[in-house]
Amino acid sequence: SFTPFTMSTPTNTSFQTHASFAELVDCFDAFILDQFGVIRDSDYALEGAPECVTELIKRGKKLVILSNSSSLPSATVERLRKLGFDPENFVGAVTSGQEACHYIKNKFQGKRALFITWKSGNVSSAMKFMENCGNVEVTDVVEEADFILLHGADVLRGRGVDGEAVEQSLGSFSETGEMSVIDPILQKCTTQKLPMVCCNPDFVMVKPDGTRAHMPGTIADRYKSMGGDVTIFGKPRVQHFEACLRDLGLPKDKVAHVGDSLRHDVVGANNSGIASIFVAGGIHRDELGSELGEVPSQEALEKLFAKHGTTPTHVIPMFKM
Repeated sequence: SFTPFTMSTPTNTSFQTHASFAELVDCFDAFILDQFGVIRDSDYALEGAPECVTELIKRGKKLVILSNSSSLPSATVERLRKLGFDPENFVGAVTSGQEACHYIKNKFQGKRALFITWKSGNVSSAMKFMENCGNVEVTDVVEEADFILLHGADVLRGRGVDGEAVEQSLGSFSETGEMSVIDPILQKCTTQKLPMVCCNPDFVMVKPDGTRAHMPGTIADRYKSMGGDVTIFGKPRVQHFEACLRDLGLPKDKVAHVGDSLRHDVVGANNSGIASIFVAGGIHRDELGSELGEVPSQEALEKLFAKHGTTPTHVIPMFKM
């Protein structure tokens, strides 16, 4: 069963910094890899990441993707091919979307979902995702819905195939975080007492140009603050880390998780008893005030970890040898 997560107090009181990932390779037999901010951004592989993956495989390491993505595992791994990664280098992927599908299949069969998702063409087919949820209909009318399916953050989508379904824009939320279109929809949902299932708990994503895109986790947080019932899938839930360990077939002391989010990656790894490798060049780089590729100062790191209430085992500037 899935229970709501909370931020943890630090399970590590100290951390080690490293000039590059090369210093950690021989410390573990396998690595759980976050996607965004570690091996890729939205449109391209991050510098040195494909070469790092290739070198790890040469050294006999096992790799699995763990992503707060509403996509299914097969689509997640296959998209990496276009970015210069060989999908065969990964034993698989565990995604928040996959876990949400399992939950919906068990709880909402024969029901209707108020479907908040991505615009057609932005990501892999939203309706392909719905097919994996079983017998669930889509609606864009609050009064017709039995629950809210928060899959993306661009549109409220009606029935129909990709390209034909009516898609009501959520305004500038993705670009600015502005919620004037979303709030009235959520208020109606609270009146109807609709439960929400969130497939992607991330709050923001750093885009290639350095700007930030606002993500479904922010909408889920808003609904919860209105008194809504929210079930969230993805990191930092311990169950997702345990699924990765099963895929790897290794005990947790032989495995480390590499991620750039303190809230999702480091908290989740720490709570799972897995070593956490924090990538300083990811989503927290502006807070650290460091240049991409450089190791932040000890003082800046300690201040950041105190602010967020969690401390990783290791710190690297980038996922790069």
